[in-house]
Amino acid sequence: MMSDKKFKRQNSSRKLGDSWRRPKGHHSSLRKGKKGRRKKPSPGFGSENKGMHPSGYYEVIVRNIKDLKDIDKEEEAARISSKIGKRKREEILEKAEEMEIKVLN
Repeated sequence: MMSDKKFKRQNSSRKLGDSWRRPKGHHSSLRKGKKGRRKKPSPGFGSENKGMHPSGYYEVIVRNIKDLKDIDKEEEAARISSKIGKRKREEILEKAEEMEIKVLN
């Protein structure tokens, strides 16, 4: 019953088989996602666009104007950190517009 599948059934070592079934037990550690248990399939698994924003760009957190210089405007877009104040945010937005960098928020 050994297989090379990524996701196995909860009690596959018993006579249940390897094919994936969702764990439904109330006390099931696998269902709860506890540490040290098997992985469960989740939305987006196997997708080629891992870590990509729906706009098609990879996100780069920007905390100051210097961070804009490291962005590749063809593949990456800026996301201004939530801890940035209004004045500094406006400065970053102006500089990003000059450099033609897309800002996601």
